[in-house]
Amino acid sequence: MEIKRAGSQPSGQGPADYFTGNVRIDPLIKTDGVQGAWVTFEPGARTAWHTHPLGQTLIVMSGCGWAQRWGGPREEIRPGDVVWFAPEEKHWHGATKTTGMTHIAVQEAFNGSPVDWLEQVSEEDYSVAGEAG
Repeated sequence: MEIKRAGSQPSGQGPADYFTGNVRIDPLIKTDGVQGAWVTFEPGARTAWHTHPLGQTLIVMSGCGWAQRWGGPREEIRPGDVVWFAPEEKHWHGATKTTGMTHIAVQEAFNGSPVDWLEQVSEEDYSVAGEAG
């Protein structure tokens, strides 16, 4: 058994190449096969478009956020929601414009990589016309 005590792993800033806005990443799980993190998005912050070779699960812990798969509608996500992205499904997720959001993200690695980062989410895609948030 191994216990990783709260606060024993340093928080990190979400890299600007993969995130827009202020994002804090607190590692939870890191093995050869599985990675998991507690991710906090300030209002307006979000990931870039990306895929996961074996899929990704998000568990929303607090706040209010948005998630969108390529070609689909932007969906609101709230505490208690569990979001599954299928393998290689292009998507993004983050906070709304006015409310921060925290989720736990868990994904498996394939050939050593759990994620393939793509282009940033444009302001136009993030700010869907006519929607509150």
